[in-house]
Parts: sequence; structure tokens; C-alpha cells
Amino acid sequence: MTSYVVHRNGRPATADDLAPLAFAGYAHFTAAQVRGGRVRGLDLHLERLRAASLELFGRALPDEAVRAYLRAAVTAGPADASLVAIVYSAAGEFTAAGPDTGLDVLVRTSPAATGPSGPLALATVPHERVLPGFKHVGEVAKTYYLRQAVARGFDDAAFVDARGRLSEGTIWNLAFWDGEAVVWPAADVLTGTTMGVVRRQLDRRGVPQRVAAVTVADLPRLAGAVVMNSWTPGVAVRRVDGVELPEAPAFVDLLHQAYRAEPLTAP
Repeated sequence: MTSYVVHRNGRPATADDLAPLAFAGYAHFTAAQVRGGRVRGLDLHLERLRAASLELFGRALPDEAVRAYLRAAVTAGPADASLVAIVYSAAGEFTAAGPDTGLDVLVRTSPAATGPSGPLALATVPHERVLPGFKHVGEVAKTYYLRQAVARGFDDAAFVDARGRLSEGTIWNLAFWDGEAVVWPAADVLTGTTMGVVRRQLDRRGVPQRVAAVTVADLPRLAGAVVMNSWTPGVAVRRVDGVELPEAPAFVDLLHQAYRAEPLTAP
């Protein structure tokens, strides 16, 4: 069985299907880890795709149609895989698409991933993403700032908004630990599906959580920090710029336990 599957609207994609997408940049997507043919937080992925479609295209595909496309790709590949589902329009970009323009879904699976082991050192960068609440394609700044950070001896970059608040990483959500509660940054960020899974499971466990502005100057008063995305619910951050942070293994373990408590659901 192949490690890579590429489907368009539930069927294997052809070269003719893919050729118009070679330089396309007006689309949105979600990324997930498939384990045993199932996904954690499937409802959050569907909600993300639905909301972004309504914002970018003015319409959305029914959840059941999207699930059918996901299911077809998952069934065609290994039981454990990384999955990306991209929603786009045949109208492409740089056009004023009409209300009757249809939507297509490209689903790609590839070998399963777990992310870096950490702990990570992050370099801060002044940056605010366009439409930060949506996971859209074509964000060259994320890779650019990652590579700039690595060239300076860091592992990745973290964004700081115009008010000096830490917001998110290049492809990560940030979370902090104050010794008693999980602290989520108060800033314009993409609410990750892993972040959503962890937050609701922490709620069910009665773990305190709060949303607060966090600046680099606040970091010495915190007891730990992590990054998280579809790969992992938590990789420890050991340093942000020149500020050292405790690795806080109990905090990291708490996030992983919360994530594992979320049931896996078949598309």
C-alpha cells in the first residue's frame, strides 16, 4: 500500500486535476494525524473547514460530503498517516468569483509524523498573519522566519504582535504554565484543532485555564511553555530569545494525557 494518497473529491487525482493548482494560492486547509484509520477532534476539523469556506468563498460543503472525501483517502492509504485536506475553488485567485462557483476538496495523506522531541529555542519575530483565524495556504512568511531563526542558532520562531504580545509559532500554537493554570495567549491566533482538543479535555479534568497577554518580559515569571500542532499536543520550549524557561515535564505530560483522552473518530 502506498504511503502517499492524493484524492480530489473522493477519487484519485489525475495530472489534469492537479495542474491548475501548481501556483494556486487562494485556499484553506486542515491538517490531522490519522491513527488506526481514525482522527482526534474530527468535529473541530470539520468546523474549521466549514467556517473558513464561508469566509473565503461565501459557501461551504456539507460536512458529510467532506467526511466522505476524507474517508476515501484514509481507506486508500496506511492506517497511520498524516492528512491534509485543502478546500479550493475552480475560479482560482485574482478573480471575482460568482456565487455559483463550486468548491473542491484535495486530500493528501503521507507518512505519519510526531514532530520534534524538543526542548526548543524560539526566536521572536514581529509578525501578524493575514486572516489569522483561518488556516490558509501561501503563507511564505512562516517558512521564511523559521529559516531565519535556524540561521541564528534557534530551532524555530515565535510571532510577536504590534502590542508586544506573543501570539503563535510559525506552524504552532503556544501554551504557557504559571504553576497552577494553563495560560493561552491573548492575541489574534489560529485556534488549532489540537489546541481545541486539549482545552476541552482539560476542562473535563477540571484543570484551570486562562487567557492572558504574554510578553517576553513576562516569561521569567512563568513555569513552562510548549508549542503544539497536529503533530503533537506539546513540545517543551527551553528558551525564547535570551530568556530561559523550565522544561516543566509535568506540564508537558498533562497536555499529552489530555490529548490522549480525546477519542479517535473514523471519518
